[in-house]
Amino acid sequence: MTAQHSRIVRMKAAMARQGIDVLICFKPENSFLLTGFNPIIYSHPVVAILPLDGEPALLLHALRDDHGRSESFVSDIRLYGAWSTKVTMGPTWMDGLRAILAEKTLDRARIGIEEDHMPVARYRVMTDLLPDATLTGASALIDRVRLVKDPDEIVDARLAAALADEGMRAAVDTLAERRSEREVATLSMAAMNRAWCAMPDIEAADFGTLEGGVQNGLWTWALYGDRMFRNCDNPTLRLPAEGEAASIFIWAVANGMHAEIERTVAIGPLPDANRRAIDTILEIRAAQAPLMRPGTALAELFHLTRRMLEAAGYAANIPGRIGHTIGLGAHEHTSLDGRTDVVLEEGMLFTLEPNLRVPAHGVATQISDTILITSAGHEYLTRYRGGYLEV
Repeated sequence: MTAQHSRIVRMKAAMARQGIDVLICFKPENSFLLTGFNPIIYSHPVVAILPLDGEPALLLHALRDDHGRSESFVSDIRLYGAWSTKVTMGPTWMDGLRAILAEKTLDRARIGIEEDHMPVARYRVMTDLLPDATLTGASALIDRVRLVKDPDEIVDARLAAALADEGMRAAVDTLAERRSEREVATLSMAAMNRAWCAMPDIEAADFGTLEGGVQNGLWTWALYGDRMFRNCDNPTLRLPAEGEAASIFIWAVANGMHAEIERTVAIGPLPDANRRAIDTILEIRAAQAPLMRPGTALAELFHLTRRMLEAAGYAANIPGRIGHTIGLGAHEHTSLDGRTDVVLEEGMLFTLEPNLRVPAHGVATQISDTILITSAGHEYLTRYRGGYLEV
C-alpha cells in the first residue's frame, strides 16, 4: 500500500461510518488530498470522486490532461471540455460527473459533498444533475481525516518548515539592519525562493480558486509597533523605531503541505510591559511541552494558557485561540481553543501560538511554530531560534 493510498483507506472508513456511498470533492485542498493533483489554476473545476467501493477517479478539463496524468496518483482520469484532439465526456464537468456516477451505479446513491465550500449555485446544479441521489454534508468528516498526516505528507511538511526557517533567518537579519516592513518581507521571500531552488522536484505552489492561481506560496509579512494589532496586513515602507517590537509571519509550502513560523522581535530594549508579556508567553510555551503528546485533549493546551495568563494578571486578555491545525491548508479548521474535542494523535500537525494583546499598553506578541505529534511526544518542525529575540 502506498502512502497515498493509506489516506484513501482512512477516508473510506470514515465514509462507511457515516453511510456515504461516494464522496465528491471540488475544494482544491481536498481534491489534491484524494488525487495528488494541483493544477495551480482552478479556472475549470477539478473534481475528485471517491466511491466507497472502488478506486478514486479524477475529472479534469481537457487542457489539464497532460499535467494531471504526470502528477496524480489516480489512474482513472476522465476529461470534459474541448482542447485540441482530446477526447472528452462532454462540454462541461456536469456531463462528465453524471456519466461517471451512472457508470458506477452511484447516481441514486448517498453522496458526500463539501457543504462548507460549495456555493449555492453549484449545490443547485448538483441537485438538478442528480435528482435521485441524496446529498449529505461531508466537510467535518474530511477535516477529521485530514488531521492525521500520512508519511509522505510529513516529509513535505518538514521541507516546508525548512523553507520557513530560511525565511525567518533572513527576515530577522534584515530587521537588524532597520529596514522597512516591505524590505523584510521581500528579502525573506527571496531567501526562501533561493532555498527552494536547491530542492529538486519540490512544488511551492499553493491552491488557487476559480478566478486565479497561486504559483508560489512562499510568503512573509512584517508589522511594526502599533501595526502589530492589525494581525494581518500588507507590509508597508514603515521603518522600525527603537524600543518597539515587530511581528514576522511566514507561511511556506512544499508539495501542498504547509508550515508556519512567527516571531516577535524587539528592536532594541523594550519597555518593561512589553518584555514581561513576551516572557509570560515563553513561560507558557515551556509549560505546554509535556502536554504535547498522543492522548492529550487539544483543549487542555488552551486551558493551561488561560490559567497561566490569569495567574500573571492578564485575565482580561485571554485570546480566542492559541493555534490551529495545519497541513494542506495553512489554517486548517481545527482551532486550539477551549471547545475543540480533538485528542492528539501521532501524525497530527498544528501550530502553537499562545499570544497576548494589550492595546492600552501597546503590548502585542506573536510567536508560532509548526509541531508534529510523534509516538514519543512531539517534534518542532520549525527550528529557528525561539526565546527572547532582540536586534
